[in-house]
Amino acid sequence: MRITEHPVLQFRRGRKVTIYFEGQPIEAYEGETIAMALHAAGIRVLSHSGEKHRPRGLFCAIGKCSSCLVKVNGIPNVRSCITLVEDGMRIDMQRGKETLPRTVKPPEWGDAPRYKADVVVIGGGPAGLMAAIHAADAGARVILIDEQPKLGGQLVKQTHKFFGKREQFAGVRGVEIARILTEEVKKREKIQVFTETSAVGIFQDGDEKLVVGVRKNRELLEFAGKTLVVATGAMEKMIPFENNDLPGIYGAGAIQTLMNTYGVKPGDRILIVGAGNVGLILAYQLIQAGVEVKAIVEAMPKVGGYFVHAAKVRRLGIPILTRHTILRAEGKERVEKAVVAQLDENWGPIPGTEKVFEVDTIALAVGLRPSIELLHQAGCQIKYVRELGGHVALRDERMETTVQGIFVAGDSAGIEEATTAMLEGKIAGIAAALKAGVASPKWLKEIEKAQHDLEEFRSGPFGKHVIEGIKKALLPAGGDSNA
Repeated sequence: MRITEHPVLQFRRGRKVTIYFEGQPIEAYEGETIAMALHAAGIRVLSHSGEKHRPRGLFCAIGKCSSCLVKVNGIPNVRSCITLVEDGMRIDMQRGKETLPRTVKPPEWGDAPRYKADVVVIGGGPAGLMAAIHAADAGARVILIDEQPKLGGQLVKQTHKFFGKREQFAGVRGVEIARILTEEVKKREKIQVFTETSAVGIFQDGDEKLVVGVRKNRELLEFAGKTLVVATGAMEKMIPFENNDLPGIYGAGAIQTLMNTYGVKPGDRILIVGAGNVGLILAYQLIQAGVEVKAIVEAMPKVGGYFVHAAKVRRLGIPILTRHTILRAEGKERVEKAVVAQLDENWGPIPGTEKVFEVDTIALAVGLRPSIELLHQAGCQIKYVRELGGHVALRDERMETTVQGIFVAGDSAGIEEATTAMLEGKIAGIAAALKAGVASPKWLKEIEKAQHDLEEFRSGPFGKHVIEGIKKALLPAGGDSNA
């Protein structure tokens, strides 16, 4: 199930190691996560639910759901999608609610080491990377935290070329943008990076923002900064249908992680639900990986993504069924079939229009919702804005929230493109450095330039609803943030 040839990507795997799943040896490679190694070995069922003992498998692949929890060396509730393999690691399926064995001692949290900076950035995706780079360039000492093993966020799984201006990486593939930005971070001595580190809380400590983090599930850390940028991205939405919890049903991003980041085929035959840009792009990425795409189903009467993407999909011979939805998945331990049907004007399935697809994988490209949990916990004012994908933090034009010194950027501020995430990250990073008192006022011109570029990028027909959403999330001019 590993991809050996790809028209765009080259997969450089680390040293070969052996892990054990349910006592059986599994071949793996250093640098890949547990879930990726198990998928490469054809293992889909990772756990069973607590109440009805239904099989569970990978869904989001970014550590934001509980579908892939396993036991590792006797310790339960380990997120297999973001935990790297180690030689000799023993992994067991998690069955319902597990307890910590008496033979395993919990971590001893002593006094946590504290790391200090002017600006702390949570999230190493496009917004977080740009925030860290520009905050450092403006004169700030920066700490960058990300819970993934590598920086880049959604960029590391994007093989398509970006639109926009040359200075916004037009014509460059997402995977290459991730590499460029990561290298830019490494060049800057003022940026200290902590990967495999989950931020679990934000607190006010005197004049500083205190971020509590856990590194590799073992080590408690504290990060203190004068200001904070939250760029925690988004997570996949789910839709209700029968058997939507079967292994083999993934969020679109998880499939991209499997095949584009780790070189593992998600399956052989796939149905995609959702014909927005993500679903359309995913279709031709799957073709690149040697996976047969049976169809794309879309509940709306027309395709929601860009024409250029839809045209490319149709040239590949992939049918796009508008006014259709998925009714149910079928299978015992994993997906074996998908049943779809046409919708009437009241969004109800029309009897007799059912179609059955023999597939082993179902991809849900039905949208994302902003990850605002840390912002909410920190006391930022939150509002539901449909046009931005869900609940978002209110903010001003420099991306500062209602809590002074806390800024937001990227998909955690509202679901848009990676290009807008990078521009918002630039604004938030510079603004955070200014707020921390370490940047010269001349950097205000860079903020104004990025704001102009954002306005220009959103000026197309697909940006209208986003602009309406931003109006709802924007604090009134002159309305100061709360302390």
